[in-house]
Amino acid sequence: MVSLLIIGCKSKTVEELHSELIRNGFECSIFSNDNGVIGQIEAQSPDLILAETDGHLTNSRIQELVQSMKQKKRTPVMALVRGETLDSIDGYLDVDDFIISPYDDRELVLRIKRLIKINDTDDSELVKHNGLIIDLAKYEVSVDGKVVELTFKEYELLRFLVSNKGRVYTREALLNKVWGYDYYGGDRTVDVHIRRLRSKLEDAKHTFIETVRNIGYRFKDRE
Repeated sequence: MVSLLIIGCKSKTVEELHSELIRNGFECSIFSNDNGVIGQIEAQSPDLILAETDGHLTNSRIQELVQSMKQKKRTPVMALVRGETLDSIDGYLDVDDFIISPYDDRELVLRIKRLIKINDTDDSELVKHNGLIIDLAKYEVSVDGKVVELTFKEYELLRFLVSNKGRVYTREALLNKVWGYDYYGGDRTVDVHIRRLRSKLEDAKHTFIETVRNIGYRFKDRE
């Protein structure tokens, strides 16, 4: 069942919205916009968030919420906007969609389904592992939401290893697979690129690439 989460005050409007979403087959919860809301959302891991803006979309807490969800889980966010405060979302690009109160129930349900479908499609282009995300469509790599700048060969080496998690490759095999059979450089090239990848991706909390003594390298197949 699709899980939705409404961020807002428990007003009559929000309660009615909550009931309507449940009637349409969604699992739905309401959280107030307090200091602990981000932790609560991460624990529940909803498929979509509906954020009641009440004219304060640029409020720092709302910004923090939206950015956190985008970076860590790429959860789509829909803003619930009052007509008289429509200008508050002008230029605010992190929101995936918005709908104006009073809400048309059919329109709202269609917009929610559309966002979730788009997000599911996008996920097919993402490789995720313990905070590491490789966006295959954008050739972009991030760790815990922070974009990591890689050279083309660093990216190709990482992508190849991730695509074959747990399998050990010799330096010669990696040269052939990533650099090509016509590459005449020594296998030290692989060591240099592995070292650079580790320096850019790994820290005390993250270890992705393992050295297999006297053989080569592999990407960890467990978190």
